[in-house]
Amino acid sequence: MKLNTNSNIYTFVYMTVVVIIVAVLLALANQALKPLQEANIQLDKQKQILGALKVDFANGNPEQIYQELVMDTIRIANPKDAAKDSLEIYRFSIEGDIKYVLPLSGKGLWGGIGGYLALNADKNTIYGVNFNHEGETPGLGAKIVEIEFREKFENKKIFKDNQLVSVAVLKKGKTCAAGEEYQVDAISGATITSAGVSTMLETNLAEYAAFLNDRPAEQVIVEPIKEEEE
Repeated sequence: MKLNTNSNIYTFVYMTVVVIIVAVLLALANQALKPLQEANIQLDKQKQILGALKVDFANGNPEQIYQELVMDTIRIANPKDAAKDSLEIYRFSIEGDIKYVLPLSGKGLWGGIGGYLALNADKNTIYGVNFNHEGETPGLGAKIVEIEFREKFENKKIFKDNQLVSVAVLKKGKTCAAGEEYQVDAISGATITSAGVSTMLETNLAEYAAFLNDRPAEQVIVEPIKEEEE
């Protein structure tokens, strides 16, 4: 019996088969590309951390440089909710000096912002920072990724009189209560993004307060884990 290719049933069956085939192909492609996607995410993370550590990897293999410098990953219980994923701190040796790198995440004007904060061995002095964003305004909020803004944080302090005060991002001319050693100038014309960076630092550092204050009774070191080479 000849199929009626003009019937509604034929059209429905044909479209259903096409959709199923396309869905299967997309699922297979996604599964095949997943390892590559995960590797790219890991590599981007390593590059961002190296940026916070002020390590030049332009003429080298960033993954290899990262593995040569990283010492271990310290995992601590999430102070907000112990049932959630543990927080991570990455420990590095840079020219013989210990550096601690803390992940950052927050909100800007148009979306998420984040990055990494590198501290000296004293857990007080900022060695370097690296920021990223999802969609801040080019020429304004997007300037948080530029070296000129990031350099302002170097050698700033996060503790005053043994109290965690973080680093405030304020309009030029303003001074925070802790003093100039604990602040940087905001990006002109990007008030909300600058405030987002300030809040992100304050909020994230508070989560690591026990570790930064060396209060082992208030933190849980799950296990220092050496980053595995791929």
